[in-house]
Amino acid sequence: MALFRSKIPAEWWVRVVFHLLFWTYMLGLPFLTWGSTEEGRRVLIQLFPMMLTNIPLFFLNTAWLAPRLLRKHGIGPYLLSILALAILFIFIQVAMKSWLLHCTFIKELKDPLRVIFHVLFVTAVSTGYAMTIYLFKQEKAREQEHGERLQSELSFLRSQISPHFIFNILNSIVYLIRSRSDLAEPVTIKLSDLMRYMLYESADTQIPLEKELDYLKNYVDLQKIRFEEDVDIRLNIESRAGAQIIEPLLMIPFVENAFKHGVGLIDKPLIEISVKFDEQELFFSVRNKVATGGAEVKDNSSGIGLRNVIRRLELLYPDTHRLEVKQEDDWFLVNLNLKFHR
Repeated sequence: MALFRSKIPAEWWVRVVFHLLFWTYMLGLPFLTWGSTEEGRRVLIQLFPMMLTNIPLFFLNTAWLAPRLLRKHGIGPYLLSILALAILFIFIQVAMKSWLLHCTFIKELKDPLRVIFHVLFVTAVSTGYAMTIYLFKQEKAREQEHGERLQSELSFLRSQISPHFIFNILNSIVYLIRSRSDLAEPVTIKLSDLMRYMLYESADTQIPLEKELDYLKNYVDLQKIRFEEDVDIRLNIESRAGAQIIEPLLMIPFVENAFKHGVGLIDKPLIEISVKFDEQELFFSVRNKVATGGAEVKDNSSGIGLRNVIRRLELLYPDTHRLEVKQEDDWFLVNLNLKFHR
């Protein structure tokens, strides 16, 4: 039963409750106010078919006029059509009342205020209902369109990760083959494991934090092999991963950027990576020394990884992350704090 209820949208329940309450009021209130006498009950029973005509009036407005005129022609033609519909039903109900009570149509036209009030009341309520449903659907369509655009952009950003990372991996392999051929084979095998993770396991939208940390540690180990004692590389992971999940490849672009710009013509290069977390939040930081006294030559791909990950953070953790990227003196600093998804 609970599974059945979960498949029914909340909007459907709201509509059902509204109609139950509204039609109970419309059809039951006259019997409570005017049905206290036998004569009153007799007249109300006679007029009950006329009262039922408020139902087609309501649904002609909400299910036919509003969907067609509001969407295609706007509010002006819609309001004019409602006025015409109300006038039509006033005449219909006056005619039915004169027939049901066995009096002349002309006599009923002389005192139609009660009929006019009920028709206008139902028309006003149905118009408010139709406008609410229309605005709700418009907002829902905008949200769906916005969500589809964001999902499309996110898919594109994820597709960019693969070639960008592969280029960096190939550069590392070329370096090892040229400078340390004895390490080329085992390191290439390790690199293939990293690529397998990046291409297949990280294709999921969410992965265990433990896998992402293993990937980060393997990447840093490879860089230590590559740079040996030339670069001081420090990785500090203070906590032990549990059931936390995270979007894949969020930390590695900042680490890649540190190795790209934190080595070379730099006095005593140092790269520090810190990861702390608990059950709710992740605290990640990277800092590296940068060259001073001259502009750095950048290739066409420079900054792609950073722009990519910054945009993915905006899409995936819009209100649950804080990112700080800045340069202070000879240091480039990145601080990222995000709350894990539940």
